[in-house]
Amino acid sequence: MKTSLAPVVSAMILSSCLLLVSIPGLSASDALKEGIYQTGKLKPVDSTLKVKVGDRAPDFTLVSLSGKKVCLKDYRGRKNVMLSFVPAAWTPVCSDQWPGYNIAREEFEKYDTVLLGITVDNIPTLYSWTKSMGELWFPVLSDFWPHGRVAEKYGVLRSNGTTERAIFLIDKKGKIRYIDVHDINKRPPLETILSELEKLSR
Repeated sequence: MKTSLAPVVSAMILSSCLLLVSIPGLSASDALKEGIYQTGKLKPVDSTLKVKVGDRAPDFTLVSLSGKKVCLKDYRGRKNVMLSFVPAAWTPVCSDQWPGYNIAREEFEKYDTVLLGITVDNIPTLYSWTKSMGELWFPVLSDFWPHGRVAEKYGVLRSNGTTERAIFLIDKKGKIRYIDVHDINKRPPLETILSELEKLSR
């Protein structure tokens, strides 16, 4: 019987991520604590989803930090896509979440999946914030104007104009296969994401 190595690999990556954010001086929020805005505890979820698993993912076109326009439909038939919505730049959980995905890059590539990071921040803010994290391997997209239009399509725009901390996995046919609108105060577990990515490849 063929045994999947995904749980073992996931555990190793998760351990690395936890180590990264637990050693003083290594996490983005520790290294840049003077620039990180402390939000305090927020309402875990403050929106109503407009899509469900099995739906065709709403198409969108957003501008990336490079100035290039990124269209979701361009990946159809070629790549799986993971959308990672995070609430806001320069906040503690967000500043640790995306750098953690750098460690898992090979896993995303193994499962033929593109990661797209999305916030409602403007390009200059995103440029400054992501530079502070070090290089990210995935495109970071601005849903700033019209404000939160893409987040609204998916039903993850919060009442204060930020977004939920949400993950959407979309297969090569453009169908949504997994949704996690996570407690905004916590990072979505990386091992769960990798497990769901593995399912896309079956």
